Amino acid sequence: MKVVLFLLADVWMIGVGFVYGLRFLRTYGNHLLGLEWMIVATSGTNFLLWSLLGARDDSVLYKLAYFLDAFSRSFGITLILVLGLMAVTHRYKPPRAVEIGAFGLATAGGLYLRQFADGAFHAGPATFFLVMNLLTTVFLLYLARRLWSIGATALAVSTVVVTAAATTIALTYDFFPLPFDDQDRTYFYAAALATWGTQGFVYFRAYRALHAHQEATTGMKAPVRRTGTTA
Repeated sequence: MKVVLFLLADVWMIGVGFVYGLRFLRTYGNHLLGLEWMIVATSGTNFLLWSLLGARDDSVLYKLAYFLDAFSRSFGITLILVLGLMAVTHRYKPPRAVEIGAFGLATAGGLYLRQFADGAFHAGPATFFLVMNLLTTVFLLYLARRLWSIGATALAVSTVVVTAAATTIALTYDFFPLPFDDQDRTYFYAAALATWGTQGFVYFRAYRALHAHQEATTGMKAPVRRTGTTA
């Protein structure tokens, strides 16, 4: 049963990442969120293949899995997420150089942090991941408040709940492993993948709601601001 839960959770995250990543790109032209969602989906696909092919630590898929995981935990579902959501919270679209720089920073973070993929606990990287998560959580609570202010109360509550769940996963990931889990941490990864997939689903709907509200109240397509200018 636990393996089935793991597989379903991974497929859920993969589906959310690819489907809503494409919608961010095609419907809203948001490269930051669109590409990051698809990177998460690619990470889930790689993780699924690695698991099905024996989950060997010497596999190239394992090295790629750790890189993609570090990519998103460092500056992906943190800095890139915040910059992308600012399109509907602050009507801000960063210039292309900033977008490229954000992905470059996340790539550098993933490449540097992959050296710690030995299964041991490393306090420095673990603390860094947790701090980045907590800083992002502050912004996501602000996002929830914005949703509440436009009457999207269900989405506001969903945003708070899934963000709290993601922070719990971040704490559990390195600092508080589940005592009843197996050696492969199957229960933890099932919960983590389900949570990350639900984050992608809820944050997309939150973005869509705020985007629609902006267009309805201003009559202008969001975002309208790039590098301090308005159009």
